[in-house]
Amino acid sequence: MTEKQAADHVANLELTALLQVATIAISKPADYVGLYAEFQQQPWAAILLRYNDFFAKCGIDPIPPEHFVFGPKMTFYQHVSSRLPDTELLSLYMVSGSNSILHQNPDALAISQNVNSKFHFAAHAPDFGISTPETYVTVKSELGSKEVADFLVRYADDAGAVMLKIPGLAGARNVTPVVSVQAIRDYVAEYEDDLPILLQQKLDLAHYTEMTVDLFVSDDDIHISNIREILFADGLWVGNFVTDRHALDAEQQEQLIKVGEYARAHGHSSKEGTNCGIDYFIGPEGDIIVTEINARWTGGLFPSQILARVNRDREDAVMCFDIVPVDAIAEFLDFVEAHLPGSKGADFSTLSFGFSPFVQNLDGVSYIYVWQLIIGDFETFRQRKNAQLGERVLPTTNRIALPRVARE
Repeated sequence: MTEKQAADHVANLELTALLQVATIAISKPADYVGLYAEFQQQPWAAILLRYNDFFAKCGIDPIPPEHFVFGPKMTFYQHVSSRLPDTELLSLYMVSGSNSILHQNPDALAISQNVNSKFHFAAHAPDFGISTPETYVTVKSELGSKEVADFLVRYADDAGAVMLKIPGLAGARNVTPVVSVQAIRDYVAEYEDDLPILLQQKLDLAHYTEMTVDLFVSDDDIHISNIREILFADGLWVGNFVTDRHALDAEQQEQLIKVGEYARAHGHSSKEGTNCGIDYFIGPEGDIIVTEINARWTGGLFPSQILARVNRDREDAVMCFDIVPVDAIAEFLDFVEAHLPGSKGADFSTLSFGFSPFVQNLDGVSYIYVWQLIIGDFETFRQRKNAQLGERVLPTTNRIALPRVARE
């Protein structure tokens, strides 16, 4: 890996800790879950048990602590593979080369690599009648071609109206807007000349709404399991907004189901069913344009599953990644416990359903990542949170611009 790829890989590993904690909530008590060994250290071990208690108090029946299987961050899959309990089914967030020691299935790996590839999707989506943005695929050594220059002339402007995508990790990494060939060269400077490059028309958010859904895909069924609008803070993706007002009409649903058919036709399916996420835009006339798919468990699947279990009144909800200073963790957890879902007559409720035990540093302050769900009146939540904890706790929630549908 390049230096940047190595740094992205470690960051992804550390953020996976949040998914591990969330898995405790969306699974069954009979299940087992793999967790990083760092969760066994204090104060994280005590905090993990408190999260388990949060889930139980919300009416969720979580995986019990005796079903936690631990492994070191950097050798996680190798370590866990030698300590697997006697279970009937092993689930992975995504079948990959790094966890091949667990699945030992080269055919499943090849399928995963195909259906999770932006390049594979760009090449085959039109065969299934799926609308995508104008796209051009090339390699680094061909950046000086007339075709690349013409594509940039056609779609690039001062706002950066061409999206550059290269093979990489999840979480919007290796995706960036560009306006010139030189900008592309600068971004891919550390990579080899045969690096695949995808250039794609950037859709104007003044006219389009950026959305995402999860599909349930099985051998005999495809249906939409949740719908979410993308949330931004200072122009960066931070989470999702969920409301019943995001209903899709029959034609829109049909367009998204086509993506599931594409994934299933290329092997992403099972008898029991699996997940397939879709990133798409809705235009002013209700038209749908798909930018990419994530044939795996998506980041939005976890909070959506939790929300379905605790949001009994079907209120609007915000789900986002955020940070908490280490010296404020105790007060933060007390605040969460005082406002858990289930309180009658409350303006809002909140649940922290994931955290990472890997301490980060920002401007001299030590903090941890958390995964937060806020149900109900988001503005009241912000005011109460700031009054009791201060703006440095969950600062991202102070910068989130709620979508238009939330203000109507």
